[in-house]
Amino acid sequence: IPESGHKYYLQFSTEDYRTGEDAGNCLATVLYPKKKSPPVVSIKCSHTKDQKEIQEEDNRLYQRIRHQSKPITGSNIPDSYGNIEPALEPVWALAVAGSSSIMWEKSTETLGYFLAQVKSVRQWIRKDNFTEFDYTVLLHEIPTQEMISCHMRLMWLPGHPLKVKHFCASESHGVDEGSGAESGSAAAPAAGKGANF
Repeated sequence: IPESGHKYYLQFSTEDYRTGEDAGNCLATVLYPKKKSPPVVSIKCSHTKDQKEIQEEDNRLYQRIRHQSKPITGSNIPDSYGNIEPALEPVWALAVAGSSSIMWEKSTETLGYFLAQVKSVRQWIRKDNFTEFDYTVLLHEIPTQEMISCHMRLMWLPGHPLKVKHFCASESHGVDEGSGAESGSAAAPAAGKGANF
């Protein structure tokens, strides 16, 4: 599209990330603007699971996290053999969801990302019903094969959007500007762009 960028029309199927079961089909348009900014995405999906079943799964995951006797901590998830301890599966699932928002912000027409590993995770105990975690994640950059380290703070409560704040650093790129206090961010009101966690 002259003066705007490149627009792509996509049709694809989705699957449940844990079970591999068919989760539905999607139609999407993706516009990569000429100026450096995240892609503009419009998406419509037909789901094979009904909304009630999805909410029940979310609530089961949430209850597992909330009923821990002490804050969850972990490192190197999955381990060097690709294994994830059953007790750490909920924090891995949240890392997959949270890091997808980082990948969306950082992706371009020529660069893509995959979550390679959670280097560390720590749960924060809150007085309200939200769950909150600090993560250090490694993203695999394609096609450069570089590993990008990102710090991510994530807040979640079933029925509410996931709130993610992050900053990323890499040897060749220096420190990238992270997310700020815009809508959907987990930033405190006084925190600005690039604020320390």
